[in-house]
Amino acid sequence: MTSWLIGLAIFLTYLLGFVSAVLALMSSRTSQGAIAWIISLITMPYVAVPAYWIFGRPRFYGYVSARGERDSVLRRLLERYRDRFDPYLPEPGDADIRAVEQLAMMPLTRGNRAALLIDGEATFDSLFAGIEAAEEYILIQFFIVRDDALGVELKHRLQRAAERDVRIYFLYDEIGSRGLGDRFLRDLAEAGVEVSAFRSSRGLKHRFQLNFRNHRKVLVVDGREGWLGGFNVGTEYLGQHPRHGHWRDTHLKLTGPSVLGLQEAFWEDWHWATGEMISLTWTPRPSEDANQNVVIVPSGPADPQETASLLVQHAIHSARERLWVTSPYFVPDRSVQDALRLAAMRGVDVRIMMPERPDHLLVFLSAFSFLPDMLRAGVRVYRYQPGFLHQKVMLIDDAAASVGTVNLDNRSFRLNFEITAVVPDRQFAGEVRGMLEQDFSDCRRVSLEELTHRPLWRKLLSRAAYLLSPIQ
Repeated sequence: MTSWLIGLAIFLTYLLGFVSAVLALMSSRTSQGAIAWIISLITMPYVAVPAYWIFGRPRFYGYVSARGERDSVLRRLLERYRDRFDPYLPEPGDADIRAVEQLAMMPLTRGNRAALLIDGEATFDSLFAGIEAAEEYILIQFFIVRDDALGVELKHRLQRAAERDVRIYFLYDEIGSRGLGDRFLRDLAEAGVEVSAFRSSRGLKHRFQLNFRNHRKVLVVDGREGWLGGFNVGTEYLGQHPRHGHWRDTHLKLTGPSVLGLQEAFWEDWHWATGEMISLTWTPRPSEDANQNVVIVPSGPADPQETASLLVQHAIHSARERLWVTSPYFVPDRSVQDALRLAAMRGVDVRIMMPERPDHLLVFLSAFSFLPDMLRAGVRVYRYQPGFLHQKVMLIDDAAASVGTVNLDNRSFRLNFEITAVVPDRQFAGEVRGMLEQDFSDCRRVSLEELTHRPLWRKLLSRAAYLLSPIQ
C-alpha cells in the first residue's frame, strides 16, 4: 500500500511538471525563460514545480480581471467629465507621442508643471508640504516604508492630516515593507487612515503570486498635486546609510491634469488590494504657472504587453542626438541591449549611468557579462562615485525626459508594477540635462580594457549571475 502511494505521488509530481512545462511554453515572455523552465520542470519537478508557481508565472492574473471591472466603471465615470478633459488634450502630436499614449493607455495632457526634486532633502520637504496642505484626500503608496525617524515623521504628518478630517489611503508593498511593524500600521489606522498592503497573493487562486511586487512610489493630494520617482521612505534615502552614504535620487512633483493619471493608477491598485472603489475628484486642475505636456505611463505584469520594456525601447529608437539613462540596476533584456548598441552605431550619444557600489550583488555582477559588447558598439558607461545612485531617469535628445520607478532589469520590465512620467517638453529636458551633466561629472567612465582583463573566475561568475537575471 505504501509503495502504491509513493508511486502515485511520483506520477502526479511528474504530471504536474509536464502540465507546468506546457504552461511555461505557452506563456513565458522570453525564449530563454521558457527553455529554462521546461527543462527544469521535466527533469526536476520536485524542485521546479513549486519554484515555477512562485517565480515563473508571467502575468498577474487576478489583477487582470480586477482591471476589467475597474475599466468599465472608470469609463462610465470619465464619460461624465469628458468635456472637462477636452481643453487639456493637445492637438494630435507626432507618432512618437502617439506610441507612448498607446502604451500608457492614458492621454498626453497639457497645462501641467513638472518640477524636478533632486535628492532627499528637497524631495521630502516637498512631500511633507503637500501632506500639510491637503484639504480633501491623500493617496500615498511606497514600495518601502521603514519604521525609522523618517517613517515616523511621515506617520505623524498623516495622523495630523487625519485629525483635519482629510481622507487618507495608505498602500504599501508587504515584501518591500516587510520590516514595518504592526504598531506603525495600527497607529495610522487608529488615527483614521485607511491602510492596506498591496496583497499580491490575495485570494486562494493567487496565493503563489509572491514574485510580483508593487514598486510604485506615488503621492496624490486632492487630485491637484502629485509626486513620483525613485524615493522610498527610510533614513538611507537621506544619505544616512552607513555603507552607501550619499544617496543620489530624483523625484518629480506634478501639478495639472496629469495628476489624474497618477490618481487613476493608485485607484486601480487600491481596488485590487481592498476591493473598494474610493470616491475621488476627477476634474482637471491646470497649473497656474506652466503649460507642459505630460503623459503618465503605469506598467506591470497585468498589462497585455511589456509596457516598461517597450517604453524604454521606444525612447532608444526615438533618439537622434543623445540618450542618457540612469539606473541603479542595469540588466536589460537582449532587445534593449540591441537597441542601445544600434543607437550608438548610428551616432547617438548613448550614456548609461550606474552605481559604483553594489546594492544587489547578483544584479551588479550580471552587467559585466554584456557591457563589453556595448562598449565596443560605442555605448559609454559611467559609474557614480560619491555614493549610491538610485535615480531612474531618461533624457531623449533635447526634446523629452522621463522620471519614474522603472529600473532597466527584468524585474521592472516584467514582474513589478511601476509608473513613469514622460515629459515631452524642451524646457524640462534642459533641466534634466543640466542635472545629469552634474551627475556625469561625479562619475568615472568604464573602459573596455577594465572589463576584458578581469580574471576568468569573475567572468564566469558574471555570466552565471546574468543567466539568473530573469528571476532577480
